Amino acid sequence: MSDKQPKIPEGRTPFSSAFKQFICEDWAPYSDQLPLPLDSVASSSRHRADIAQQFPGERLVVPAGSYKQRNNDCDYPFRPHSAFTHLTGLGTDREPDAVLLIEPDGEARLYFHPRAPRTDPEFYASARYGEMWVGQRDSLAEMSARCGIPTVDIRGLGDALSAGQAPLRVVREADPAVTETVDDTRGAIQLDRDAELATALSELRLVKDDWELDQLREACRVSALAFEDVVANFNKAVEYGHGERWIEGIFGLHARHEGNAVGYDTIAAAGDHANTLHWIKNDGPLREGDLVLMDAGIEIDSLYTADITRTMPVGGTFTTPQRQVYDAVRASQQAGMDAARAGAKFADVHNAAVRVLAQTFADWGILPVSPDEALSPAGGQWRRWMVHGTSHHLGLDVHDCAQARVENYRKGTLRAGMVITVEPGIYFKSTDLKVPPELRGIGVRIEDDIVITPNGCDILSSHLPRESRAVEDWMASVVRK
Repeated sequence: MSDKQPKIPEGRTPFSSAFKQFICEDWAPYSDQLPLPLDSVASSSRHRADIAQQFPGERLVVPAGSYKQRNNDCDYPFRPHSAFTHLTGLGTDREPDAVLLIEPDGEARLYFHPRAPRTDPEFYASARYGEMWVGQRDSLAEMSARCGIPTVDIRGLGDALSAGQAPLRVVREADPAVTETVDDTRGAIQLDRDAELATALSELRLVKDDWELDQLREACRVSALAFEDVVANFNKAVEYGHGERWIEGIFGLHARHEGNAVGYDTIAAAGDHANTLHWIKNDGPLREGDLVLMDAGIEIDSLYTADITRTMPVGGTFTTPQRQVYDAVRASQQAGMDAARAGAKFADVHNAAVRVLAQTFADWGILPVSPDEALSPAGGQWRRWMVHGTSHHLGLDVHDCAQARVENYRKGTLRAGMVITVEPGIYFKSTDLKVPPELRGIGVRIEDDIVITPNGCDILSSHLPRESRAVEDWMASVVRK
């Protein structure tokens, strides 16, 4: 990474001297009023202090990341690395190419590319940073006021990395160019040390503070509004065809209007598509009499996301076989929620939910062994119809804290402030001859987001009904509006 000013390309048509003079003249001055601090400042400051305490005397390098090419000269929309957002509080699309440095003394500095003066060729010629191309960027003072962190021009990063011979750790996957610079500065690739930082940053997000919980509540609230509008558009989705894409689009409209984007690719799976767990093609029709399984969540501007699944009858009423499957999943979900409390094992939620399912499959005569045998390590037959885990952590990533150590996650203990999903399902493919004909092609999942409390859990996504009769009543009320 060079500390030199980037070369501004002339483009296909060179700029004349007359243009260069004219384009720089007679612009209103920038405002001297600094922006208000983000409401994330106190939370992100605590996070920085916590991670610095874990690596005293070391320099931690946390890049935001850079643009990723979509095709030719077009990039994907930028989203910062979640660790960068967690430590800076910067959400939406801020700030490509920036790097947070936490210094050996625990102090932080944010290195980024500030706006250039309007007399600089960058103003009109840089498609990456120029105001004429990407809008007005922050100055160093404005960015510092916004996030509460001292700021430095990114062109000074190289010198900062080599200052004082402090040990370096970097979030390797965030920005390959920064990682290469760190490796060059260290004179070696230190995968183990960087992996320790990645694990620590992931585990730092296991317990959410009050501000983070408020963000997740808001993400769930606006996601519920989007689900409601999806139901209101079922008739159009049936009429127009490509109904799965229609309802995906309705949800996406709300995601962009109420937040930053969807938190992950929406699953809009009608009929037998619901039995494909990661169905994101969303190219099928919605038909009267079918169920539609929608797994979707809005990522709000702070980048915290909801993750909610509802399975809804397109015509507003469950058939008898559909209700049979739905109510079994709902009983399984409630068992999982009842097991979710501080001091319980993370696995207890899954175990409670699948025990209900195993007993249900036995009662329906489709489990070839007893529930106990099926639930034993040597069994597992129930997994034919419920192959995924019941829970995962949720936060800035839909599958949050994924690099945490297994003893602190999958084999860990639930603590107050942890946010997890509870999402059992039953998936009877249309080709599954092990199940009765009337149940084939029915797929149901019910997913809610919960925060662990000392005495149980609170449902963050409580805005949407879960019981089958309540779902029908809710859908009817939406249609009447």
